[in-house]
Amino acid sequence: MSDSLLTFYSLSAILALLPIFIFILIKRKQSKPRLNLPPGNMGWPFLGETIGYLKPYSATTIGEFMEQHIARYGTIYKSKLFGEPAIVSADAGLNRFILQNEGKLFECSYPRSIGGILGKWSMLVLVGDMHRDMRVISLNFLSHARLRTHLLKEVEKQSLLVLNSWSQNSIFSAQDEAKKFTFNLMAKHIMSMDPGDIETEQLKKEYVTFMKGVVSAPLNLPGTAYRKALKSRSIILKFIEGKMEERVRRIQEGNESLEEDDLLNWVLKHSNLSTEQILDLILSLLFAGHETSSVAIALAIYFLPGSPQAIQQLREEHREIARAKKQTGEVELTWDDYKRMEFTHCVVNETLRLGNVVRFLHRKAVKDVSYKEQW
Repeated sequence: MSDSLLTFYSLSAILALLPIFIFILIKRKQSKPRLNLPPGNMGWPFLGETIGYLKPYSATTIGEFMEQHIARYGTIYKSKLFGEPAIVSADAGLNRFILQNEGKLFECSYPRSIGGILGKWSMLVLVGDMHRDMRVISLNFLSHARLRTHLLKEVEKQSLLVLNSWSQNSIFSAQDEAKKFTFNLMAKHIMSMDPGDIETEQLKKEYVTFMKGVVSAPLNLPGTAYRKALKSRSIILKFIEGKMEERVRRIQEGNESLEEDDLLNWVLKHSNLSTEQILDLILSLLFAGHETSSVAIALAIYFLPGSPQAIQQLREEHREIARAKKQTGEVELTWDDYKRMEFTHCVVNETLRLGNVVRFLHRKAVKDVSYKEQW
């Protein structure tokens, strides 16, 4: 069978994108007694209901799939997603119970298909001591002092680059511009890559392909988003590894010292992680930092026109900061300016409350769990 024909059959089985809420992945052995599970439908063999679940929907809704299943089965139901059985919960009480018992009854877990793309050392799939160690490395790099002296200036710089790229009276996609801003910021912060450079644009192209397959039907067939994502992951990791080897070589030759100016240098200096662990760490941070921030920015732009009073209050807050800086002769934003953006912080928090920045969380039950004596 030709590749083009195989691709056609592969693509005909796939719809793309985006899930929601909290999953409890339940793995049961045949020898265990049958559990009393919530109502639901396990769907097709292997894929289950994944294709319907991934149908695109607005970030301001829970999507047609969830609405139909909640209407039919309630806010807690069983399904099969990404090739694995799951309990899907849109129930606030159960979700709170799960998060309160993380590390006791539940642990962070992603389906094997997603874990295979993110990498086994990704912070998003690790649990226990290794997850803690990776998290400590990331938090130490993003120390309070570094946020004040490095990150704030870089955020302002990257913001101005995006704003200055807009021509007068032009029409643009807020979501695309938000993604451009957050990717450039993370690439600079993680590997000191400059926006607009050929290697930065090439990495961005591969990253976009990678992102389309992270949450997709787990079909490793020619032409599928999942297969393309695996290929892009290999290209991205090869690129990062090349950066690592170049820096280590320069250090060994005495041409460069390990300065703490980006995450890659910081990890090489302050950790004993293996090459594979560093690669997965950097990829997971690029993924997590880029996706959540860009969606939050786009959602804030979406929600604000519905509240003219909030827009006016935002303008007044930032104009007041600008006037104060003009009087002192300062140009760049400072940490004190950031702390004065109190209403801006409220806008961000309200955006996160109203919109789905993180569409779903995966949690695995480490033992059989009974909830409210129903299941």
